[in-house]
Amino acid sequence: MAFLTALAAGLLFGAGLLLSRMCDPERVLAFLDVTGRWNPALAFTMGGAVLVAMPAFYFVRRRHVDLLGVATPLPDRYKITGRLLGGSATFGVGWGLSGICPGPGLLLLTGGSVQSDVFVAALVAGFLLSSRFEGSR
Repeated sequence: MAFLTALAAGLLFGAGLLLSRMCDPERVLAFLDVTGRWNPALAFTMGGAVLVAMPAFYFVRRRHVDLLGVATPLPDRYKITGRLLGGSATFGVGWGLSGICPGPGLLLLTGGSVQSDVFVAALVAGFLLSSRFEGSR
């Protein structure tokens, strides 16, 4: 059941990316260009996603389990660590330079562009590097 739930969530997420056109790096970069030709579409997409996710987070915060009854620990939302700041900064710089984040990057991989191939290769390298550092702590 967990596999089917994850599959449905992934398909829904991918459909949302396609429908909102947030898999287009130019559209994302236009959102980040606040001094030029700013496009607020990403803000509306994120706002809609937050509204849809809020009831699920509320449910899990109160019951500490998901709808399938699986324990779902949530991170401390008030603790700001160096790791959180470093990861956020790294993500932001990569997103700002490429206009791609991991979800759309995987979706773009199906199109066969060199940009998406390089992005996903760098993403995988980052995961491998991160797990190597994680193991050394």
